Amino acid sequence: MAWKIGVDIGGTFIDFCALDQETNRLVTLKVLTTPDDPGRELLTGIDRLAETEGVVPETIEAFVHGTTVGINTVIQRKGARLALITNAGFEDVVELARLRLPDMYSLFCAQPEPLITRDMIFGISGRMLADGHEDAALDPGELAAIVEAARVKGAEGFIVSMLHAYVAPAHERAVRQELQRLAPDLFVFASSDVWPVIREYERSVTTILNGYVHPRVAGYLAGLEAALASRRIPARPLLTKSNGGLMNAAEGKTACVNMLLSGTASGVIGAAYLARQAGLRNVLTLDIGGTSADLALIIDGEPQYGTGEAVGEFPLYIPSVSVSSIGIGGGSVARVDEFGVLKVGPDSAGSAPGPACYGRGGSEATITDAMAVLGILGQAPMAYGQLSIDRDLAAAAIAPLAGQLSRSVEAAAEAILEVAVSEMFVEAEKLASRAGVDLGDFTLMPFGGGGPMLGCFLAKEIGVSRIVAPRRPGVVSALGGLVADLKGDFIRTVFSACDDAAMPALVRILGELTAEGEAWLRDGQGFTGPIRTEILADMRYAGQSFEIEVPIERRWIEDGDADAIRAAFHRRHLAVYDFDDPSGAVEIVNLRLVAIGESEPVAFPIAESRDQAAPAARDIAVFLAGERQTIPLYLRADLLAGATFSGPAVVSQEDTTLAIPAGLSARVDAFLNIHLEAAE
Repeated sequence: MAWKIGVDIGGTFIDFCALDQETNRLVTLKVLTTPDDPGRELLTGIDRLAETEGVVPETIEAFVHGTTVGINTVIQRKGARLALITNAGFEDVVELARLRLPDMYSLFCAQPEPLITRDMIFGISGRMLADGHEDAALDPGELAAIVEAARVKGAEGFIVSMLHAYVAPAHERAVRQELQRLAPDLFVFASSDVWPVIREYERSVTTILNGYVHPRVAGYLAGLEAALASRRIPARPLLTKSNGGLMNAAEGKTACVNMLLSGTASGVIGAAYLARQAGLRNVLTLDIGGTSADLALIIDGEPQYGTGEAVGEFPLYIPSVSVSSIGIGGGSVARVDEFGVLKVGPDSAGSAPGPACYGRGGSEATITDAMAVLGILGQAPMAYGQLSIDRDLAAAAIAPLAGQLSRSVEAAAEAILEVAVSEMFVEAEKLASRAGVDLGDFTLMPFGGGGPMLGCFLAKEIGVSRIVAPRRPGVVSALGGLVADLKGDFIRTVFSACDDAAMPALVRILGELTAEGEAWLRDGQGFTGPIRTEILADMRYAGQSFEIEVPIERRWIEDGDADAIRAAFHRRHLAVYDFDDPSGAVEIVNLRLVAIGESEPVAFPIAESRDQAAPAARDIAVFLAGERQTIPLYLRADLLAGATFSGPAVVSQEDTTLAIPAGLSARVDAFLNIHLEAAE
């Protein structure tokens, strides 16, 4: 047997998907994370897969890993102490940012503290112009004094971000080379190497994020490689990227910024794969783990991408799967504020100590505790035998809140769920508004450990009448790693009118990007299969300040067909803004290429459907809709293709629990997904 392993680390559990590539047999596992000893849970999971499923480490040929180390470093502000070198007179670029407040409707909000303090930002002489010519030469003598000053202040690395480096990187590269000579013990990242895009703030903040997380990410990945070697696993580890693709761990040690949103992205990639398999084109995904709820749109079977996704308090200006996140997870803590209002999140109990009902020392009321009090959780084995739910501990944690709210413990627990759902409702509405879609036309796919618990309740609030629960919802992010492709993004700033005169330059740039993409896949990733490319342009009407992404066909550029490119932009602008101006002048700001090395397809078995009523394991007592009820409990392993049943009901399985309120009818498809639909 030859195994391919997908791993995703969340706030409470690390998830495993193991695929036997000869038989397409898929086995899954969840292991509690160990915050005090990061990485130990990985070895625990590998050992358990070997013991229980026969996954021999020496037969693991592919190992795909998603991690939250990078984003947690930013959120917790535990990254490297950096020094920034830029042009004299532009030392305030990081603090000025884009002069926008995080919340335009709040008079009390403030910009986040920059990751590089003002005293660690140094301006140097020398200036390159936007046309690529040198206006003033560098003074190498300035750098020696800067290195000494940065060392005194505890700098661990340098970021170099200079004007017009996206088109004229000579000064940046000269500074980088001199810094490496003067301070070989400190790392250096130049913006023209990380993401050479126009606009100095966007380029600077992306490079700063890369450097800020570099030491912790590089150390973590070195530990990962050592851990795999200790189990004699021959596979070279691959990492899930923010763009939904993969890269090798060696590149991940320096291209750290590309994996900041790896976990959330791989979840959407896994969900898109399952959606296409189930014949669904438009899907709203809901990924709830221990600390957050992540929402994303799949339109026409494809995830949506964008730039400027939030990493903690900072925007990330590289292509990423578009995900909206909110601090609502299974471990989110509930409290009553000084005004007597019930609040849920963003603080989380995590895995240590975890929700009170886990019996691991937690005492604060969480969403998971509310589910236990309501009778939804704890009715069958869960977390692959690692957890048993103690309803009495959950009730004890919620009791103080119930007293403050003058409600019963059960009513307080239901109120916790209602508040959590209302928070997610707001985020879902924001997502729909930004995308210009009607969520009533979408199917909700809840996954993650907590998604199926809350998904149906959210669907009702936002007016979604169709829900699909995958066969293994708790490990969809790990599955995403198994089905993802190698994917690299490459960019050139063009900043030109979209006309016939621009076409020779576009042909040249496209050739350069194509060569870069092929070299990245062949030489950097060792990919030997056929290469697929996607070409996109960031375009706008002349006079506009920001661009939209427009898919471009290669032949339009190679044939010099500027009319076809402009027409594609007009169509896209109309689709996004319900407006276009076919006579207006059009500009191309950036040309981008995505180089893709497709992974081997995964073919899950198709079961024979047979119409039948689903067999209930037993009846259970729950508190729903403000009253005590007796409803059926179904075990997921008993639900065969063609089985039907109706809510209210609970479906229990080892990786999650699906709560189904009244008014929904269920049917199991040939891939063992549960399709739920509201009555007309």
